Amino acid sequence: MSISSIRKKLTVANMLNGVFIVLVLIVFFSPSAKALLIRGLMQVGLFQPDISQPIKTTGNTSLPNITFQNTNGQILNLSDQKGKVIFMNFWATWCPPCTAEMPSVNELYEKLQHNKNIVFIMVDADHDFSKSVPFMNKRQFSLPLYEANSEMPENLLSGSIPTTVIFDKKGQLVFHHEGAGDYSSAKFADYLLKLSR
Repeated sequence: MSISSIRKKLTVANMLNGVFIVLVLIVFFSPSAKALLIRGLMQVGLFQPDISQPIKTTGNTSLPNITFQNTNGQILNLSDQKGKVIFMNFWATWCPPCTAEMPSVNELYEKLQHNKNIVFIMVDADHDFSKSVPFMNKRQFSLPLYEANSEMPENLLSGSIPTTVIFDKKGQLVFHHEGAGDYSSAKFADYLLKLSR
């Protein structure tokens, strides 16, 4: 193969195609790269949760009788939280969309953690605090960690993570989102604050 034929094959277009293929392979095979890509897309305005369409409710205003345990072994019963807005997120450390949205959830929590009418429940879907606690500590997230002690109803968690649900003060399920979401916007914080009044 001559130098001139190599130069013809190494055109800018071919080199860009090669770089693109390598990047696609990295994103496809690396969970960290996937999370980084999703987080970057959040910063340009994608993955915004839709709070404009309220969930049609059945009129049932009782919270499900589900219990959770935190990292200190304390039990939280969801039905005891009626009268508060509940932000509940199901996630796992190995899930790129989960880890991508976690900084935005932490930012929302830090804005609203002192509001006594809003409860945050971050549910480790793997039931493995030995992984989730170091994950949170390494990233300096202050989110309250729980694992479920009860079976989850399908209207809360159908098997897809991340899943975020919100109950209003009456116990009505008012928000359900599967997949990554950017919860750091002022609009979303205002939505929770309005629900908490």
